[in-house]
Amino acid sequence: MPRLEVRDKTTVITGAASGMGADVARQLDERGARLALIDRNEEGLMALAAELRGTGHTIHALDLTDDAAVAAVAEEITASHPHVQALVTCAGSSMLGDIDQLTMDEMRWLMDVNLWGTVNVTKALLPAMRREPAAHITHIASIYGLAAPAGRIPYAMSKFAVRGFTEALRHELERTNVTVGAVYPAGVKTGIILHGRYAAALDPEIAQRAATAQAAMYHTEPADAANTIVEATVRRKPRVMIGRQARIVDVLARITPTGYWAAMRRPLKDAVDTTTPLRR
Repeated sequence: MPRLEVRDKTTVITGAASGMGADVARQLDERGARLALIDRNEEGLMALAAELRGTGHTIHALDLTDDAAVAAVAEEITASHPHVQALVTCAGSSMLGDIDQLTMDEMRWLMDVNLWGTVNVTKALLPAMRREPAAHITHIASIYGLAAPAGRIPYAMSKFAVRGFTEALRHELERTNVTVGAVYPAGVKTGIILHGRYAAALDPEIAQRAATAQAAMYHTEPADAANTIVEATVRRKPRVMIGRQARIVDVLARITPTGYWAAMRRPLKDAVDTTTPLRR
């Protein structure tokens, strides 16, 4: 399978204003790619665009759950970028709380962001990518798309769904010019958990305790994760793990698909505890 030649070709990146998305943009910029950068945070996009060295980049402030806005931005991108050959979907959020603490609206919101936002932008840009000799879509999933922990029901649901969407789309497009892959990060030091949402019924201090415990388990630098994502995209890889924990959990879930939680429960104890009162 031929590698993508990124110089002077366009990659669209969602969630580009911060975290892994911003570092993916920086690394592709260094390789001479043209970029269409998408995020809800317009100020963050403007700051990133000012930092990048290349020319021809465009920024698009966008809520990916707004179907009409996504369709309009897809038209803007294809008008400004005649050769859209890659899409990297880094946009996403988190949600803390157990089933008794979460409302249906809270769970639907996270599915809208993590799943339907990913589906939306992929569907909108696929016609442009089909016109290229070779193109690749990289969806950022999660270690929690391999194994589902307690206390993370909406996040795990959304990432398992992204995994299913990615694999089904890969099979639909297997005899076309467009390849599709998923990247499964574990423990990347971004702000997703600390700046994510939590159930309204949850004590904010308890939510902060759980988020801090989860963040303490993150060891991979965003730039290192971004390098893996860029290489997975350029090499058109169907499935890539980031971090030792992701590889371990991948194997564990295969070996014992109904028993992996016994091994995960203890190290995640504090990170998934959203019920124990704080000690005063």
